[in-house]
Amino acid sequence: MTKLHPTHSRRARGVEVLALLCALALASTAFALSTGDRAPAVKGPRLDGKGELSLEAQRGKVVYLDFWASWCKPCAVSLPALDAFRKEFGEKDFAVLAVNVDQDPAKARTFLSLRPVGYPSLNDPKGLLPVQFGVETMPTSFLIDRHGVIRQVHRGFRKEDIPELRAAIQELIRNGR
Repeated sequence: MTKLHPTHSRRARGVEVLALLCALALASTAFALSTGDRAPAVKGPRLDGKGELSLEAQRGKVVYLDFWASWCKPCAVSLPALDAFRKEFGEKDFAVLAVNVDQDPAKARTFLSLRPVGYPSLNDPKGLLPVQFGVETMPTSFLIDRHGVIRQVHRGFRKEDIPELRAAIQELIRNGR
């Protein structure tokens, strides 16, 4: 049996890792979650370091699950708008849960220091949750009903989106979904 030269095995592993990453990227686009799908489990450390966050803890509420990053310009517009929704709809029926995907959490904390919000962000520097949800762009958000079913997927963010999003949230709260 012939052994591979150490650099060959490292290259082979590098190719395998690259192939795996490509497969994950393709899988995320092929299996992107959409309206009617059950939201997968979301759990992880808080960006502020104060414990963990989970989607399951919000069961019984309408949840706006928002994926964001500090380098995302539309996120600078969406975060304050989502905080306004949080204040408008109250904690009894509605929650905003954010997932930050910055590889360096310090960048996300700096971003939030300039745009403070009253809802928590989960820290996902490895980007595992966006793959699980099939997120292709930042920001991407999922409006999830009280039973954990995705009722709307929203990609990108513009100020003009606010009335439509408000109406969708109001409808889910009003209908007890």
